[in-house]
Amino acid sequence: MKKQRFTPAPRGASRRSFLRGAAAAGVAAATGPWIVSPRVLASSGELNILMWSDYLPPDFLEAFTGETGIKVRYTGIGSNEEIINKMKATRGRGVDICSPTNLRSGQWVNLDLLQPFDYARIGNLKNVNKAMLKVGDAEWNFNGRGSHWLPHIWGTEAVGWRADLWAPEDDLPSYGDIWQPEVRGKTMCRPHSGMLGAGLYMETIGELEPGDIWRAYRGEDVMRPVWSKITDWCIARKAQIKLFWNDADTQKNGLLNDGVVVGQTWDGPVLALKTQGEPVAYRAPKEGALAWVDGMALSVAAENTDAAYTFIDYCFRPEPAGKAIDKHGYNSAVTGADAHAGDVYKKNFQDAYPGDALSNLNPWPLEPQWYADVRTEYRNKFVSA
Repeated sequence: MKKQRFTPAPRGASRRSFLRGAAAAGVAAATGPWIVSPRVLASSGELNILMWSDYLPPDFLEAFTGETGIKVRYTGIGSNEEIINKMKATRGRGVDICSPTNLRSGQWVNLDLLQPFDYARIGNLKNVNKAMLKVGDAEWNFNGRGSHWLPHIWGTEAVGWRADLWAPEDDLPSYGDIWQPEVRGKTMCRPHSGMLGAGLYMETIGELEPGDIWRAYRGEDVMRPVWSKITDWCIARKAQIKLFWNDADTQKNGLLNDGVVVGQTWDGPVLALKTQGEPVAYRAPKEGALAWVDGMALSVAAENTDAAYTFIDYCFRPEPAGKAIDKHGYNSAVTGADAHAGDVYKKNFQDAYPGDALSNLNPWPLEPQWYADVRTEYRNKFVSA
């Protein structure tokens, strides 16, 4: 297989800019009437989608099928590793659309599992946040064939908690709250990102040098000393953790049924519970929320390409995108989608990102395969300790 020379974009102003732009789009009101291009209708057909487990609410899928006649076979997943492994196992067969995260392009570039998009077939592409689209054009343009990734949903990982059982000091949480003695045995995290959050906290208490976490992406020789310290620190405090989560439902159950009072979580599961009236809260911590964009990618072995483009065009309409926001709790890459979401969504967004939280986001850097492999090594050491 011919390998492409692939140079990750630097973590810095440009990546922060697109996430700040996304944040602004998430709360901005519609500024004028939306002109929607004629929709491509299909009288029959099916579509196989491999996507994060809570991104496509049942009523969203029902509305899509009712309008187009296309039946969706939706396989929910909980991690990027699961997406890649499933796609590799079948060489993309049985999947039309999958949903990798923006920072994972370096792990897909040489797999030959995706095909580039034909922008001319997506009439509603004009509704998508322009800064996010540039990520696909720049970081997912494999072998100069065009973008292999389109932005869909963006969100953050920060701190979620049971508001009736615990509250952060000074109204702002910290990743360090998960590791404090008073909540021993009552916290949760995803192992690898919980370790990264712990590292950001360790920088603030002198256990790591400021900036160590992000410098670790420069090379394995830089990463190993940093992650060795993080791993030892987390193992010494492993009794803090009630459970490790791996998907949205595990996070919800942890807070509602499994005795967790505070954890490092995604925004969507906690804010979806909050919308339903459950006593939970979610907020960006002092160290900054970890931000990402999940996209849509077209399988190289897609058998239902016309249906896939119809679905993507539907996802990029503000009204259905906005209605989905109310259910899944994340944020849309579609400008104006929030105008079709309820007031509860807008209030939850403001509560989650108070003050300068949106300008303090930590965009996850591009993640090369060597980094993922080394991180898995330390992650497994922590989990098995």
